[in-house]
Amino acid sequence: MSPAGVTEVPPAVWQVSAGPAARSYADVLLKHGVALIGPGDAGPWAPERGDGDFDGSFVRRFASEIAQGDVLLLRTGIATVIAVGLVASEYVYLNAFDDVNGWDLQHGRRVRWCRLPADHTFAGSAFGANPTRCSRVWNEEVVDFAERFLNSPPHYWQRAPLPDLPAEEPALEPVPEALAEIVAEAADLLPLFLDDQAFGEPPSEDELLVHGIVPFLRALGWPRECIAVKWRYIDVTVFKALPRTPENVRFVIEAKRLGAGVEGALDQARGYIEALGVLCDAVVTDGVRYRVYDGARGFEPVAYANLARLKRPAAELFKRLRRP
Repeated sequence: MSPAGVTEVPPAVWQVSAGPAARSYADVLLKHGVALIGPGDAGPWAPERGDGDFDGSFVRRFASEIAQGDVLLLRTGIATVIAVGLVASEYVYLNAFDDVNGWDLQHGRRVRWCRLPADHTFAGSAFGANPTRCSRVWNEEVVDFAERFLNSPPHYWQRAPLPDLPAEEPALEPVPEALAEIVAEAADLLPLFLDDQAFGEPPSEDELLVHGIVPFLRALGWPRECIAVKWRYIDVTVFKALPRTPENVRFVIEAKRLGAGVEGALDQARGYIEALGVLCDAVVTDGVRYRVYDGARGFEPVAYANLARLKRPAAELFKRLRRP
């Protein structure tokens, strides 16, 4: 309760993006009690650093203008909110989030999130025609929604303990000798591929197949005759033995272009496997990031590697994909 004669100022309302649908990281934010934005690879924000270091003013505003107790709306798409949160910390730089579905999102705030019972979509462009990664919300309908949500039970989440943060994963050292050249090329070429001024149009899926995925498989020990490209419309099929028949399929790979979000390719890979009538693993990739889903465990994600940012858990992916 405010002292007599003092008008209580409601907390500011902000929106923060959970990423595009194909590369959403909402589950990560909710699980660990954080709000994250990038680009984070330039290092921690500090008042003496200019906006040019961070591709604009978003990081500065996120770090310096949001206050503890402010309201955060976790946004997907242009007008949908999936969670409401209360900011629970000052700005923190969290290097454990240097690779979240391929995003470098080290700029963080601790947040007590409450997942909505059902996603809420506002009419029109409540956050603007082209919402930014993070911004103050002035739309009266959205602000009213946030205030009513905060004042409605249950309230326990507003005081709940924050979940633990993940430990930072160490780099994989040494890099397996057979993969050293592939890894070095990925680290060198990825920034170039993503620079449309210096490179032009990004490489197509077929180009990634030729220059990235097949050489990666060859480095893992698979001979040419066991690597089929566009066999039965599957981007890449790896056979454990000849002849090339469904029962000899070891795993299938579905490729997406850089930036499209490999996680969204799982359903297509599963469809191919079901059509084959076999039980095998699915791999999704953009030629740099690889994720393995275990077919015997309901396509549970079991291994991940980012060749341009190689961490110790990548060893499990190499083990699973290497030729026996």
